[in-house]
Amino acid sequence: MTVTDLVSYEDALASYDPVMGLEVHVELGTKTKMFCGCSTELKQHANSQTCPVCLGLPGALPVVNEIGVESAVKIGLALNCEIAEWCRFARKNYFYPDMPKNFQTSQYDEPIAYNGYLDVQLEDGEIFRVQIERAHMEEDTGKSTHVGGATGRIQGASHSLLDYNRAGIPLIEIVTKPIEGAGARAPEVAKAYVAELRELIKALGVSEARMEMGQMRCDVNLSLRPNGTETFGTRSETKNVNSLRSVERAARFEIQRHAAVLSSGGTIVQETRHFHEEDGSTTAGRIKDNAEDYRYFPEPDLVPVAPARAWVEELRGGLPELPRLRRKRLKEEWGVSEHDMQSILNAGAVDLIVATTDAGAPSDQARKWWMGELARNANETGRGLDELPITPAQVARVAELVASGDLNDKLARQVIEGVLAGEGDPDTVVEKRGLKVVSDEGALGAAVDEAIAANAAIADKIRGGKVAAAGALVGAVMKATRGQADAARVRELILEKLGVEG
Repeated sequence: MTVTDLVSYEDALASYDPVMGLEVHVELGTKTKMFCGCSTELKQHANSQTCPVCLGLPGALPVVNEIGVESAVKIGLALNCEIAEWCRFARKNYFYPDMPKNFQTSQYDEPIAYNGYLDVQLEDGEIFRVQIERAHMEEDTGKSTHVGGATGRIQGASHSLLDYNRAGIPLIEIVTKPIEGAGARAPEVAKAYVAELRELIKALGVSEARMEMGQMRCDVNLSLRPNGTETFGTRSETKNVNSLRSVERAARFEIQRHAAVLSSGGTIVQETRHFHEEDGSTTAGRIKDNAEDYRYFPEPDLVPVAPARAWVEELRGGLPELPRLRRKRLKEEWGVSEHDMQSILNAGAVDLIVATTDAGAPSDQARKWWMGELARNANETGRGLDELPITPAQVARVAELVASGDLNDKLARQVIEGVLAGEGDPDTVVEKRGLKVVSDEGALGAAVDEAIAANAAIADKIRGGKVAAAGALVGAVMKATRGQADAARVRELILEKLGVEG
């Protein structure tokens, strides 16, 4: 499918109404797997973190991870779900090399959490409520690496490698009810929902939810129906989308693709789709199975899970401040506009700014450095703010050095540059590069005298009342001191020496 097979987004929405369903898989941050004691540590040698249970060997019996259940309950409560008094696991049967048991231990019609909602805020401040169908527990699959092809997919590969270290890692799958009524804003709603869900998961402390590492991934289900009708169209399911931008792009592309097929008299095939990051397109995967094709049946080797009501209420009482409410509080405390707060959120800077203020920096200075110099560096190097090699405490120290007069903004930027380059903490960089502001009045006075002597015509203009001309002399002094003078103090000294009031 190429862009020539699409209709314009505006034409698509003129005829059709999009309906979405979002399925988000969250990899829990437990130390061991969901049904065995194998480690979940990342980047270990292939197949070094396996055992008879997660490999599905005959006679091996699973045991439920208590922290996994606790995390599922916390997520359910934070999503305003009802928590089941009794639920159980099921076997989802399908055959694929990265599924060593040939079934996935999951939950089907008896999830641990169900019937909830999450309110998400769009960029213009509008609140859109996304209804949650369920949140259920399951395990992850292994990882297939297809070798020898040009795309990294199985098509054209000469052989495949299997790593079962990931098999059995705890997952929570969060499934929305059909999302209707978003209209042209459907892709924006999808992105905002996944963004808010990611912030919620991180706030709960149950996962780092790093999408680029596969700790959180989204399946985008989308269908179109003719405007004014109620019956849902046939859906496609774009699998394993792993960034917020990609979620939005996948939804938008599928709206345009569906509309092109339907407008030409074609039929939408119910299938999985692959998302391509390079151009935002999707391509066909496999025909999508229905629930009956998985032959679900209750897992005979695991007892039902029955969360005690007192325990559930104890967990409810320990929930942290929810992200949207926290952002509202911080917006008021920081005195920023809705637009600025959204920019901070989009940059992933909220927690970094909070940590910097906790380390002693004024909030305006913390925002200034993270959303200015550091955001610029992140954009130039293609990294997230939280991936930069500088800590909130170091940023707070830079702000402190500026506030004390030891640095000006220009020098502070050089200090940050040095920290990012691995030259040490701010004080070490200042020492190594000799970056402190020249505060010696004698040295500063001498530099001012030299500037006046070298620019006699300008000095005469200032004496004649053209005080604005002092800027040229300030620039000369700053150049002579390599930018290490306090520009305001330099200006004061120039006017004093020329006998002019500022």
